[in-house]
Amino acid sequence: MQNTYLTSYFPLMSICLFSLSLAKYTEGIIVLWLEQVGMFAQLGDWFSEHQFLLMLLFILTLIYFMIFSALKLIANTINELTMLFFSKDRDGTGLSTVRSGAWIFLIGSLASIFVMFSFPLLMATLLLSSFIYFVFFVYKVSDSLSSAGLVGMIFFQLFFWFLFITSVFYALFTLYEGFLASLPLPPS
Repeated sequence: MQNTYLTSYFPLMSICLFSLSLAKYTEGIIVLWLEQVGMFAQLGDWFSEHQFLLMLLFILTLIYFMIFSALKLIANTINELTMLFFSKDRDGTGLSTVRSGAWIFLIGSLASIFVMFSFPLLMATLLLSSFIYFVFFVYKVSDSLSSAGLVGMIFFQLFFWFLFITSVFYALFTLYEGFLASLPLPPS
């Protein structure tokens, strides 16, 4: 008999490993920028180099952990919402069969550790893990969906994530434009 809770910690491990990978990459960018502007040497007055790098890594890992945790919460909510709208399954057996998909993100997060110094490879690993999980999710719950329900579920997921990502980029772009407009730069 297999214990259903055996893999319950995989999402947490995946989030931690993806967060660590992205934090290590971001740490390298921040340190390089601090060296270029001449601030890294001055930080030595308050911290040793190892203390600073460790604190920076901790803070960045925490930030990425919060982002990935929020994304997981949103993804779980959207998955369950699509099952509510389109599934014939009323007992939740479809969702319990999907739990084994945590292996996909765990393997992806382990792979991200090996490519943590290449942003394109990190993003490719994260996106590939997400795509494989999406295909796995659709495959596992397809038994409880009609053909129209399957199409509806896929389009609902794609529409939501497109809208969500577009909204985030729009908000970031608007903030960036507002920041640039507020700088006291002379006209060119």
